[in-house]
Amino acid sequence: MPRRWAAAWLLVLGALGCRQDMHDQPKYKPFRRSDFFGDDRSARPLVEDTVARGQLRDDPRLFTGKEGATPVDTFPVPVTEALLRRGQERFTIYCTPCHGQTGRGDGMVVQRGYRRPPSFHIDRLRNEKVGYFFDVMSNGFGAMPDYATQVPVADRWAIVAYLRALQLSENARVEDVPAQSRAELAAGPALAPPPVTEPPVAAAPTAPAGPAAGAPGTLARPASAPPPSARPHVSGPAGAPGGTAPQPSASPRERP
Repeated sequence: MPRRWAAAWLLVLGALGCRQDMHDQPKYKPFRRSDFFGDDRSARPLVEDTVARGQLRDDPRLFTGKEGATPVDTFPVPVTEALLRRGQERFTIYCTPCHGQTGRGDGMVVQRGYRRPPSFHIDRLRNEKVGYFFDVMSNGFGAMPDYATQVPVADRWAIVAYLRALQLSENARVEDVPAQSRAELAAGPALAPPPVTEPPVAAAPTAPAGPAAGAPGTLARPASAPPPSARPHVSGPAGAPGGTAPQPSASPRERP
């Protein structure tokens, strides 16, 4: 009997020590109804001005390309060679399918029927502010979707910087080159014209070599003389030019 009581006490102690707090947590599952709030929703709206970690966008010029409602006209980031090279790489990946390599709106998908975008080299877009292009990439415009998800903020500004360089390269003047670099531009090597190559002249066919004249077993014959088999056969009186003497006809042998 004492053993049975001991086993029973062990079972009671074990049951008291086994808790279900981790299994039955006091929480709401997604979209579960709640009687605590007046709207019966367990999921609560965010508190006003709540900022997610790492998403504090305290520079509107950098993150929107605008000052209030007006696009900015200057870059909020330093324009360096590294930024231009990064912009060229991102432009090639994301922009050339529609806008083409030179920005004239002749990309591959346009050649396949997609709506043609305007050229970046028209006066309207050449005179447009840099913040305008950033805003179009961020929010889309017309048939162009937004690229805010695919292209981060820093890369969007890099693309705008390369776009400005592309516009300048297509409409550049000597006066646009810095004074200290004009001498290098003038002293640059001149491009030589490509060499002109003429098509090869085909050699004239040669007759196969025959046996040499005078060689043993050969008969020298004028080149213009036709072979005997090709000469015409003419019969005539004996002694006539070109004639042949008549041959005696065969007769039976006279008997004695």
